[in-house]
Amino acid sequence: MELKLKELLQDAALKFDISLDEEQIGKFFIYRDILKDWNQRMNLTAIEDDREIIIKHFIDSISICPIIKDKGSKIIDVGTGAGFPGIPVKIVYPDLKVKLLDSLKKRIGFLDEVINRLGLKEISAVHSRAEEMGQQTDYREKYDISVARAVANLPVLLEYCLPFVKVGGYFIAMKGSSVDELESSKKALNELGGKIEEVIEFNLPFSYIKRNVVVVKKFRHTPTKYPRKSGKPSKAPLV
Repeated sequence: MELKLKELLQDAALKFDISLDEEQIGKFFIYRDILKDWNQRMNLTAIEDDREIIIKHFIDSISICPIIKDKGSKIIDVGTGAGFPGIPVKIVYPDLKVKLLDSLKKRIGFLDEVINRLGLKEISAVHSRAEEMGQQTDYREKYDISVARAVANLPVLLEYCLPFVKVGGYFIAMKGSSVDELESSKKALNELGGKIEEVIEFNLPFSYIKRNVVVVKKFRHTPTKYPRKSGKPSKAPLV
């Protein structure tokens, strides 16, 4: 069974031109074990089946790897939850400098354990809200890439994530089967200094699950009034 799961992970990764070695595969399976263990104590994921964890969490996360051209990029994963996509992407590209941001403090303990157990360097988890961190000089416009995995509608995500990105950098929004929000994102894009460069549509390997990845390039500085105070972006999105 375990061998079949490893083959599934390897074969699915190859669909994105990612060749995983034994060490990387081992790290993914340690990650799976920690996830399942902690999930008995706190709600990290509704997905508990091994095959589904591989496809819906690990493969879904690394589907963005081909977009990352500079393997030494500085990346922030906004609303990382159980570490997706930040930790899988770091396993694939070990030279990335990754910050995992989450608003729930108890998740940070889980993320710290995963980082330590996997022996990952230049990656850390921080407890904060995007609205607060995006205004801090140590984080504002300091990242080559920000990424978020379906944590909110696109206009809200843009306000959470674009303030972290340097001019010339990218925000990668990992969405589900629908991209209906693109039309309603025009105001947010214009206000925040972003433009949609491409929308990549695909099915997750060995499944019928449709995904869309929206790649936004930042072409000018985000006005200092954004992000607005906690709760404001979601209650009154820029639409």
